[in-house]
Amino acid sequence: MARTVVGGVATDRPKVTYALIATCVAVYALQLLIPGLTDRLDFTPYLGRSEPWRLLTATFLHDNRSATHILFNMFALWQIGQFLEPVLGKLRFLALYLISALGGSVTYLLLASPPVSPIERLDSTWLIGTVGASGAVFGLFAALLGLARRLRVSQTGLLVLLAINMALPFFYPNIAWQAHLGGFATGLLVVAILLATRRRVLARWQWPALTLLVTVLVGLAVIKYAATDDDYLRAPRPVISEFAVSSVSTPATMSGLETA
Repeated sequence: MARTVVGGVATDRPKVTYALIATCVAVYALQLLIPGLTDRLDFTPYLGRSEPWRLLTATFLHDNRSATHILFNMFALWQIGQFLEPVLGKLRFLALYLISALGGSVTYLLLASPPVSPIERLDSTWLIGTVGASGAVFGLFAALLGLARRLRVSQTGLLVLLAINMALPFFYPNIAWQAHLGGFATGLLVVAILLATRRRVLARWQWPALTLLVTVLVGLAVIKYAATDDDYLRAPRPVISEFAVSSVSTPATMSGLETA
């Protein structure tokens, strides 16, 4: 059985990539059909303390006000996945995707802070939900960069494409750059682990090392919540959202949602 450069089982067809795209599209259809589904599954730091599954569920959601968000992310996933999945193998590619997605959400959480005054509620990422697969996609970008030299892939094109994506938050509002940054950094860590344990003598440590990385990410989220006092924000999210809508007229703020 042929092995990949990181010890995975070689595969010809990017089945996991297709499955992830199909899942995101199916969830997007449900968002359009089921009112309130996005609010119940997005990642809002304020709600993540009691509903931690949002850290991952949000990464399969997309902005249901326009198809542009999901089309862009799925095109990027298809482009990178069809090349990267055969290189890593199905299981390692899936691990990279999911861990990067988690890393993006955790970073969004770590860089958010509860508002200390009513006026800060209008622009507090602690109260704004985020959705999108970009954190995971940026993790794939990072892995491809980490493997580029070994695979003899030109880094110039990748760096240009990455720079364009990194610059988008400066030109378009409501893009969760925190998730992009976190997904990219996590992707680098995942590919570093895969490369460091690719030799047979170290292969048995590959999955434990990845498990440790997940544990660290979860631990950081737990520490953030333990160190954060937001009990004074006892108003439920619909009340907070209504307050923001009634106080600000810009569409970006009224949506109460950031895209990743």
